[in-house]
This record gives sequence, structure tokens and C-alpha cells, in this order.
Amino acid sequence: MAKQRKQDQQPLASISGIERLRLRISSMINHPVAQTQRWVRVHRLDTDGDREWSEVMGEVLDSDGIVVESNDDGSVTLKWEAQAEDDYAVEAYEAPEAEAEVAAPF
Repeated sequence: MAKQRKQDQQPLASISGIERLRLRISSMINHPVAQTQRWVRVHRLDTDGDREWSEVMGEVLDSDGIVVESNDDGSVTLKWEAQAEDDYAVEAYEAPEAEAEVAAPF
């Protein structure tokens, strides 16, 4: 069992700094509280290298609908607008009338 746990943890160690930062910011943005308030403050950690931080912040800046504000303490605030209700619209399937009247075979 100890071997299995060790094997499960091995892929996490191979995650690059950029991927780790992307995952952290993504989870912060997707948090229910952040989704309700439509903003999140991201602090740069000691483990976030200059290259990783610059690259990921550049990706965020290039993202449509996200506004990035720099704060005095070195953190950044990401803000976004609520998506229109039309973005969530899903067409319901309506069976043709002929199929709706056919009895189930069981």
C-alpha cells in the first residue's frame, strides 16, 4: 500500500512551476466564493519564479473578459463580468410526436 501511495504522488512532483501556478490560479478563480463575487486576489508565492509568474500573468492578460489590477503589495486582483444568460442556454431535446406516442416495448 505504501508503494501505491508513493506512485500516486510521483506525477505531482513532475509538475512544472508554470503548471503549478496555472492550477493554483485556476482553482482560485473557480472557487464558489470567487465566482459569486467575480474577483480574486492572487499573491505571488516564494516558490513562484520570475519566469513562471511573468508567463502566467501574460496568459491571464491575454484572456478575454479578465481585468488584471496590480496591488501595492505585489499581488494582483483578477476581475471578470458575469456571463450572459445566453451563454448557458441549452436547447432541450423534443421528441417528434410520432415517437412520443409509441408504447415502450416492456
